[in-house]
Amino acid sequence: MTAIDERRWGDLEQYLHPDFTCRYVHTGETFGRDAWIRLNADYPGFDRLRVEELVGAGDAAACRSHVTGRVGTVIQHFECATFAHLSDGLIQRLTEVWTDVDQQAPPGTRPTGAD
Repeated sequence: MTAIDERRWGDLEQYLHPDFTCRYVHTGETFGRDAWIRLNADYPGFDRLRVEELVGAGDAAACRSHVTGRVGTVIQHFECATFAHLSDGLIQRLTEVWTDVDQQAPPGTRPTGAD
């Protein structure tokens, strides 16, 4: 994740298995290794990626990241849950779920008076 935050796109391939895939649950898209690197490198307005939580066991790991992007002078905030599976010491499969931070819960979906 540090390589992404530091925009070291050329470093990403060394961490990814040749059969790497990344699935975006929220859009239904799946990307191979080269397409995923290109997607990140070319993403308009990318600003920062900060890992907030990271857990792992065996050949699997999960993290929650805070990502910011810029549209003109406006900074947008996103959260991303990433689930990684390794093979031969390399990331073979990622599943990512992205969401905007500024969303509000739909009316009537939360108990009243809850802490």
